[in-house]
Amino acid sequence: MRKGVYLLPNGLTLCGMFFGFFSVLASFNANYESAAWAIIIAGIFDGLDGWVARLTNTTSRFGIELDSLSDLIAFGVAPAVLIYSWSLVPFGRIGWSAAFLYVVCGALRLARFNVQRGSAESKSFTGMPIPGAAGIVATTVLFYHEIWAEWPEKNVLFLFLAFVLAILMVSTFRYHAIKEIDFRKRKPFWILVVFVIVVALIIVHPPVVLFVFGITYMLWGIVESVYLASKGIKKAGAAK
Repeated sequence: MRKGVYLLPNGLTLCGMFFGFFSVLASFNANYESAAWAIIIAGIFDGLDGWVARLTNTTSRFGIELDSLSDLIAFGVAPAVLIYSWSLVPFGRIGWSAAFLYVVCGALRLARFNVQRGSAESKSFTGMPIPGAAGIVATTVLFYHEIWAEWPEKNVLFLFLAFVLAILMVSTFRYHAIKEIDFRKRKPFWILVVFVIVVALIIVHPPVVLFVFGITYMLWGIVESVYLASKGIKKAGAAK
């Protein structure tokens, strides 16, 4: 600290924290769509700060700790307040228990990530990353207002979703990360084409496309982990 801090990556981290705080305020004012978009924007800044820090070689212990605190606000507290204010209030104690469990599991997920940083989580994630869980909450709200507006907001599916996301964050399921891709190496041409198509789809209908991507990401981690576990059991049985 006596030597100073890096302004660019830490400034991006604080921008993510700001949008997380803004999301909480928007949820208090029943402006749920704005709260959801704020979480998504916070996710963009969360990706940028780490990428900029690695690109400019400005990674620091201070930045890592600040990033974790920002993540807890933007992707732990903000989504929990959003889903509770939006849908879980009518469930009473079960509703706020689900929201609190989400925050606790998010904090545990961040603590485990910091402990395993550079070793077990050098590539893929162990358990769903907290920005991914927050993104699913946010896109669910946006998708609801876009497609399911006639459904009652008090729906057991949303209560179930809060519990599932909390459990997935502290699970040992394997989830892939963008950091697994080495952008410094050449890639096949079709990857660029797919990237352009994905961007075009998001621009055309963001709420639906982002929701589909989020649910697909959640299910992909579960399916892949179950497949790898069953494959390991078969190999162990064959070895006997």
